Amino acid sequence: MSTHRLHQNVPPGPVPEIALRPVRFGVIGAEGRGVVATAAHAPEKGRWLTAACTLHPERIAGELKARCGPDFLLTRDPYELLARRDLDAVFICTPDFLHEEHTLAAIDAGKSVYLEKPMAITIEGCDRIMAQAEKKGVKVYVGHNMRFFAAMLKMKELVDAGRIGRLQAIWCRHFVAIGGDAYFKDWHSERRHTHGLLLQKGAHDLDVIHWLARAYTSRVVGMGKLSVYNQLPRREAGAPAPVVKIDRRNWPPTRMTGFSPEIDVEDHNMLLLQLANGVQASYTQCHYTPDNHRNYTLIGTEGRIENHGCVSTPDHWASVHLWNRRTGYSEVGHEVFRIPHAEGGHGGSDPLVFDDFFSYLQGDRAAGASLLDARMAVAAAYLGTQSLRTGSLPFDVCQP
Repeated sequence: MSTHRLHQNVPPGPVPEIALRPVRFGVIGAEGRGVVATAAHAPEKGRWLTAACTLHPERIAGELKARCGPDFLLTRDPYELLARRDLDAVFICTPDFLHEEHTLAAIDAGKSVYLEKPMAITIEGCDRIMAQAEKKGVKVYVGHNMRFFAAMLKMKELVDAGRIGRLQAIWCRHFVAIGGDAYFKDWHSERRHTHGLLLQKGAHDLDVIHWLARAYTSRVVGMGKLSVYNQLPRREAGAPAPVVKIDRRNWPPTRMTGFSPEIDVEDHNMLLLQLANGVQASYTQCHYTPDNHRNYTLIGTEGRIENHGCVSTPDHWASVHLWNRRTGYSEVGHEVFRIPHAEGGHGGSDPLVFDDFFSYLQGDRAAGASLLDARMAVAAAYLGTQSLRTGSLPFDVCQP
């Protein structure tokens, strides 16, 4: 199989340092999540951010030119950026519904691509990206950075070492406290832009579930509803979306205002997943919880693992707990693995995923998600959303 379509996975973790040639790259969608491209700019490592596209260049012109130099190209037109012959790669960090269009354009321009998750908002969109990347011989890498979270790596290490016997079940509970700050005040609130938040947010966790279990979802059934944000005050149609501001004082959601004029995505979602190797999993997601957290429980024939927190901060240590002997109630388990604090976005995972991407550009091996991995996470989320919208009918999830 072509390494452009499905790169070879290597054990996850820090990418070994190798001599890499300099890479000049640009970013489409420089605001919002596009800040990852600025973080990836590292001249000391031969990585040069030299161009950016955004609808509002005046907001970031001074900062980017100060960081990247006065000859930095800043444009509103993504196709002007892609036309530059001196760019080796492009980060695509636009809203989800534009991922397919911009990735296909980058592939046609011969640029290697770092694509923010989700890969696309439809299965067909993912398949078009995969087919075009293989046809053109262009490398596309989807930034599933959760594979590089230290807590996820520790759980993966314990499972693969057989510390809980043979893995049988994975339960993931996803508490999303910022639904009222962000997702129900901007483009995320509309199906036409996301398909649903099971896909937009859940693609991360479904990829991690597949990765931990070493198998893809083969059948999915879902249940969910829009239960809170459809009942709250909306801003008028045509009024500009407020600038996203994550603030713990924004609580409870029922006292907030200014929500999107159009809200048709669910704010509470549940999936049951049958994986191809027999492992079964559940994924639950709620967008009006007071806490922001992902909690994984992995159950095997000889024990279970659970994380308390995903990333450590200077004020809070995340930890992974192992239970592998008979016991009554035990909050901490039989072994506790404290997760060290790491510098860099998302608990130190962003620098690792950038290293993996730039290393992949120079070879055919990567520790992160392959295109097929990213596509199968979207497929499970897409069909799970279809299930919850059709009376919880089960859907088979097929590979391309």
